[in-house]
Amino acid sequence: MTDVVIRPATEADVPTIVGMLAEDEIGATRESPDDLAPYLRAFADIVADSNQVLVVADRGGEVVGTLQLTIIPGMSRKGAKRALVEGVRVGAAARGLGLGTILMEWSINEAKRRECHLIQLTSDKTRVDAHRFYDRLGFVGSHEGFKLLLR
Repeated sequence: MTDVVIRPATEADVPTIVGMLAEDEIGATRESPDDLAPYLRAFADIVADSNQVLVVADRGGEVVGTLQLTIIPGMSRKGAKRALVEGVRVGAAARGLGLGTILMEWSINEAKRRECHLIQLTSDKTRVDAHRFYDRLGFVGSHEGFKLLLR
């Protein structure tokens, strides 16, 4: 996987990103690749916010992975910034090749570069394989996450 470049996503990448988000069982229930309008609005919001980074893993001109990194300024931990990783996806054809590790290492390094004191993520309780992956990277399941759907 030495031929992978992690780069900022472009608007042209949006259909591929959405396809990866919709590719698994959970994503298939909440994503709609047939209507890109909401994703394009979200993309515009993301690129307009300096605390948001949407990247893709590009391998030979093909987008094979993605993630979003959010930098959160905070008051706790003596005003520490933290990084939040969301929407980590590796395309089906590239799974098992180490691309997830490359994406997560990129996010850790970017969080350090932006002087974050910690990096965090949530993962659906049913994604047991993902939990093992994050454990191997040194993430600790130290908290219980809660969500309230508003729409």
